[in-house]
Amino acid sequence: MCDTLVIRHDGTSWFAKNSDREPDEPQLVEIHAPVHGDSAARLHCTHIEIDQVPDRHGTILSRPVWMWGAEMGVNDAGVAIGNEAVFSRLVKQSGAALLGMDLVRLGLERGGSARQACEVITTLLEQYGQGGPAGYRDKNFRYDNTFLIADAGEALVLETAGRDWVVRPVADRWAISNTYTVSDGMSARSAGAPPRGFGGWRETWLRPFFGCARQRIALSQARMLALEAQGLSLSGLAAILRSHASGDGFEGGSNRDLCMHAAGLIRPSHTTGSMIVRLAPGEPPRIAVTGTKSPCISLFHPVDFDGEWSVCDPQLWQRGALIHEAVAANAHLRTGLRSRNAALEARILPLIEAGRAIEAEAALLADHAQA
Repeated sequence: MCDTLVIRHDGTSWFAKNSDREPDEPQLVEIHAPVHGDSAARLHCTHIEIDQVPDRHGTILSRPVWMWGAEMGVNDAGVAIGNEAVFSRLVKQSGAALLGMDLVRLGLERGGSARQACEVITTLLEQYGQGGPAGYRDKNFRYDNTFLIADAGEALVLETAGRDWVVRPVADRWAISNTYTVSDGMSARSAGAPPRGFGGWRETWLRPFFGCARQRIALSQARMLALEAQGLSLSGLAAILRSHASGDGFEGGSNRDLCMHAAGLIRPSHTTGSMIVRLAPGEPPRIAVTGTKSPCISLFHPVDFDGEWSVCDPQLWQRGALIHEAVAANAHLRTGLRSRNAALEARILPLIEAGRAIEAEAALLADHAQA
C-alpha cells in the first residue's frame, strides 16, 4: 500500500510519495550515474531478463533492498515517478514478469521526459507483462500497478491491468493510492483497455475497501488544496506525507492514514520510505528523502545529482527503525523528536528548495555535532 501525489502550478510540478510496505523491509536511497554506450545486451531485473539499452539517465532511487526496481525516484532529466499496487482481476497469479517497481526504474533510466517515460513503461508492459512475487517476506503478494509520472511541464496518470493501460494528463493535482482513479479524460489507451478505465468489474473490492484507498485519496486531495491555498513548498509536501486521519500513528492509527503504521493483520503495511520533489523548468530537481520509516518522526534529507549531499548511507534505515521502536512506547520522546526535526527542517527544506544543498548539508552536520 502506498500514496503518491502531484500538484501542477505555474509551470512547476510538486511530487511526493510515501512507500508503504512490510514494516521490517529496508529501503535504500541510491544514486546511479548516467550510462553511455553500454555494450550489455541483456538486463536482469527483479525476476526476469529483458533487452538492455546502451544509454541511460542518472537516477536517484528509493529501492526495497531485495529488488532491482524502485518504489520511487527521479532522474537527471527532471522526471519523477512513483507507483501504487492495484488489484485487478487480471493480476498474474503465477510465474513472474516485470514488477511495477522495475517499470518505475526503467522509466527513469530510459525516459527523458514524463511522456517518454510513460511510453517506455507502456511499451515494456505490453512486451513483457507485469507480475510476480512483490513482497519482502510474503511471496504470495501480487498486484498490478498505477503510476504518477511528472516533469516540470507535465504530469501523467498511468493505470494498468495485466498488459493493458490508460493514460490521463493531470491539469492541476492528482493523488493515487491502491485503487483505480481514471474514468475519463484519457489521452491514450491500449487496444484492450476499456473506454472508461479499469474500475468496476476489472477491479477486485477486498483490498481497496479494507485498505481505505478511497479515504486516503480524499485525504491527499484535501491536504493538497489546503497547501495550494497557503503556498506550495517542500515543507508543505512533507507535512502531507506525515498526515494521520486521527491520532498520531502510534496511537489511534488506521488504514486511512497517509503516514501508515503497521498493526498486524488489520494493517500490515508501514511507511518505509518517503520522497518529496520540486520540478521547475530550467532547474535541476530539488529532492528530499527520509531514507527510513515513519515520516512523522523522520527527518527529510537533501539528495542531488552533483554529489554535494547524498543520504546514501545503507545503515540509515536501520538506525531509523531503532528510533521508531524507541519512541513507539514513549509519547514524550515522540514529541521531543518531532519538535527537533521541525526546527531543523524549517532551516534545511527551504535551502534544498532553493538549490543550496551544501548549506543544507552544513546545517545538518552542525545539528548532528551538537546532538
